[in-house]
Parts: sequence; structure tokens; C-alpha cells
Amino acid sequence: MFEFSQLRCFLAVAEDLHFGRAAQRMNMTQPPLSRQIQLLEHELGVTLFERTSRAVKMTPAGRTFLPEAKQMLRLAEGAIVSAKRVARGEVGPVTLGFTPGSSYAFVPRLVAAAMEEMPNVDLVLREMDSAHQMEALAAGRLDAGAVRLPVDRRGMELACVMREQMLLAAPEGHALAEGKPPNLRDLERMPFIMYSPTEGRYFYDLTSGILRAAEIEPSYVQHVSEVHTALALVSARAGVALVPAAARNLLVRGVVLREFDPAPRTQAELHMIWRRRQDNPAFVTFRNLVLPKLVDF
Repeated sequence: MFEFSQLRCFLAVAEDLHFGRAAQRMNMTQPPLSRQIQLLEHELGVTLFERTSRAVKMTPAGRTFLPEAKQMLRLAEGAIVSAKRVARGEVGPVTLGFTPGSSYAFVPRLVAAAMEEMPNVDLVLREMDSAHQMEALAAGRLDAGAVRLPVDRRGMELACVMREQMLLAAPEGHALAEGKPPNLRDLERMPFIMYSPTEGRYFYDLTSGILRAAEIEPSYVQHVSEVHTALALVSARAGVALVPAAARNLLVRGVVLREFDPAPRTQAELHMIWRRRQDNPAFVTFRNLVLPKLVDF
């Protein structure tokens, strides 16, 4: 099989139609250049140039081979450039997981930062709960995930990328939807939409802790797995709920979101987590360039 160095020699002679000038352009002497052409002709089984003492002319086979040789060199050089860009983390896919609730505010911020810092990287997003993200991380199907704690951190690194207050979601016209800021104690015995202790474990634990610290006990009327479901039930006037501040982006009709006075000490947190040992150069670039823009100090 011929070598790419032989193709470069062939192109130099084809452009100059002069072995001496072509050799100068290739920074070599004429005999090695002639030898490269001979080896290429031997490998192809055709004569590429007609040589006389006065001139060098391309044969029909040489003229036919010329555009193909240029194309082969372009492809080879392009492949080298592409491989180097992948190795430097300038291109390639970065696959990230995210929880359904994080799509309200965090995911738009993530996508905007990635497009600004890494416009040539393919960002692949996978919506799944924290447990399934951890399984996908361990199996190498994700480069990183946006999860709710607690999770198994062994062999992992993580950073907090979002902290948000828990707000009161009340139906329009409700006693707590207007007037002075609500207090957590206002929720005593009030119809309350709670999160499921299984499917909505993170917000169940978070909300339970807030209510327990305030020493109040609402009247639980429904248990849901997702924030948007809680808001839909609030809109239907089934009760009130505690939701993260990012729920403001959902703009659910008939629902008023209000800050507590005083605000609960406990906030909802979102963490990005990834394997300590990385084999994806594009994710290393993501971690170095994009992640610092997302970390919530």
C-alpha cells in the first residue's frame, strides 16, 4: 500500500511538472523524490509521468489519479485534525443526566453556558431521577449527572450547582395568596399537597424537615412525585404546597408563589456529580470551562 508521503511527492511534481523544483518545495533532493514516485507507480501498477530530458508530462493515468490523490490527502489531514480536536476536548459528545425538576431553571442555564464555552461539543441530555442517573454513571452511559442528595459518592466528585428557597404555592384568591407574607405556622391543619416518600423522596424529606422544624402538621390531602404535579393540584384548589423557587419558571395559571417570612433555613440543593476517573476529553473541557459557571458558592 502506498504512503501519504508518496502522495505528497506526486502532487508536488504534478503541480510543477519539474522534479527539481518539486524537490525544493518538499525540502529534499531530487533522487529521493524520484524514488518516491517510482515506488508509488510500482504500487499502483501504472506510469504517472512521462519523463524526457526536456520535460515532464502527466500520463492519462496520472491525470485521473490527481484529483483522487488530493481527496485522499484532504481526508487524511482532516482526520488528523479531528482526532487532535477530540483529544483536546474541543469536539465530541458530553452526555449529562438531569432530574425532571432541574429542567425548570438549571438545565437552561447549563445549555446556555455550554453553548457559549464549547460551541463545537455535542451536549446530550438525559432526563432521569437521581437513582437511575447514578446507575448510568457507574455503567459509563453518562459523563455526569445533576442529582439530589444523598447518593453514593464512592469514586465520584461533585459540586453544588443550585440552591433555592422553598416557596408557598397557593391558589389565586386563597387567604395566603395575598396580604402580608405567609408564615410556616399558617399551614397548621391546612389542606396540604405533600410529596411521595418513595417517588418524590428528596422533596418529601426536605418538606418534612421544614415542617418538623416549624413544629406544624398540615392536613395532607395528596402525595405526588413531581413539583409540576403539585402545582397542578394547587391550581385545582386541592390545597397548598411547598415548591422550589425554580417553579416560578413554570407559570402555572391560577397559582401564586410567595416567599415565607421568615424563610425556611433549609434550601433545595442540586449537585452535579461525575466519575473521578474520566476518559472523555470533552467532559474534562466541560468540567474546566462550563462547570465553574454553574457552581453555586
